[in-house]
Amino acid sequence: MAKTSQLSFVYCIAYSTTKCFNLWETVRVFHQVQFFVKRSSQLLVATRATIDQLPQEQGILNSCNLFTLSWCGNVSASNQYSADVSNARLLEKGNSTSVGHSSHSVGTNHVSGPGPSSSNNYPTTSVGGCEKHGLRRDEEEVDVGQILDTAKVFTLPELRRATKNFRADTFIGEGSFGKVYKGWIKDRTSTNRGHGLTIAVKKWNPQSMFGVQEWQTEVNFLGRLSHPNIIKLLGFGREENELHLVYEFMPRGSLDNHLFGRGANAHALSWDTRLKVMLGVARALTFLHSLEENIIYRDLGTSKILLDETYTAKLSDFGLARSGPTADHNYVSTRVMGTHGYGAPEYITTGHLYVKSDVYGFGIVLIEMLTGKRISDIIRNLCKKKPLIDWLKSNLLNERKMRSTMDGNLESKYPSNLALQLAHLTLNCIQYYPELRPSMKQVVQTLEQIEAANEKPIDNRNPATYCWTLG
Repeated sequence: MAKTSQLSFVYCIAYSTTKCFNLWETVRVFHQVQFFVKRSSQLLVATRATIDQLPQEQGILNSCNLFTLSWCGNVSASNQYSADVSNARLLEKGNSTSVGHSSHSVGTNHVSGPGPSSSNNYPTTSVGGCEKHGLRRDEEEVDVGQILDTAKVFTLPELRRATKNFRADTFIGEGSFGKVYKGWIKDRTSTNRGHGLTIAVKKWNPQSMFGVQEWQTEVNFLGRLSHPNIIKLLGFGREENELHLVYEFMPRGSLDNHLFGRGANAHALSWDTRLKVMLGVARALTFLHSLEENIIYRDLGTSKILLDETYTAKLSDFGLARSGPTADHNYVSTRVMGTHGYGAPEYITTGHLYVKSDVYGFGIVLIEMLTGKRISDIIRNLCKKKPLIDWLKSNLLNERKMRSTMDGNLESKYPSNLALQLAHLTLNCIQYYPELRPSMKQVVQTLEQIEAANEKPIDNRNPATYCWTLG
């Protein structure tokens, strides 16, 4: 293949109605993999390394949409991609999940062997039984394994009594897994409404995109993790082809309800509360990343962040979480899944999942916290056809434009110098290459400094004083 110094790609959401998704060629450009579909004069570009695992047309289009939401439609990639084009081949079905040695190579190693460490309250059996059976860490083929013996089991009759048979007036919401109901238990037995421990019960919807494996992952991870900013899983149920997850009840609901004004209990969040929430989420991710075998959360978003009575943030929904790469590797390769707009570019384009892919997702949450707008709306209506990072620079890092870009619900009741510091941190979190992003530990340190400064009188300090800087 010829050497290409500059490449400009049009990332598509447009699609062909002729269903010409039969011939595929893969081309590795630097560490990005581009897929080309060509029929007559039509050319579609989809950026996804594991599209073979979603063979249907809709799956292909979804991967395109995911990338578009991350990078604002049509962009010139000439500054991002400059490398040899090599290793073109027809796409083969059945690729296994692999681990890469560096950001500049495509991994080929199957993952097996030691599971997670027993330190830091982390289970000694890896999710899906990879350690026990020596299976590949492939989401489509891996054995779902067994429930860890520390998880509490609730029977279906218990959960029906606790939720009044999942009565409509106990319904409190619905997510990707299924509907959520409010219930009451006492000493792990159901009790009268309003008495005992208040719980939230997730009831699996068989039509959901999530199934037994995600349920198993949630139980295995949350059943052994303990942290003030991670939701507490009280138990689970699996009976009569029904799957349930039982959590501590979070009375303030999800962060997105408050940011975007959904639901009767939605309240505008003050600047101080937002800092508290940001720091809580950052500490939860730091904890996950600091385990001996780290955990990549993978699907961060404001709907996954729940708030208790005092607005303490707790990370929930671990169904898509993954064990991170081993010490000898930088990433794991996996099927692209998750909430639109939050996926890091290296994950969306290649399926390569780094620990710092979570940092990118956290940066997107910061943007939503600062602006009060959904990332999908920002991309669709505001940043138009330029990369999100450029929009951030010209709006949140511009003192003149910042005030009009910040969430109106804050009513300008925030120190502008600290808002600028937070915007600088956000910019670092959404850097294109993962190695240029800070670690979550560094993010926590920066947020702690901003929080400490927030408690002092506003001064004229350099807005970047407390920010983690590149290089």
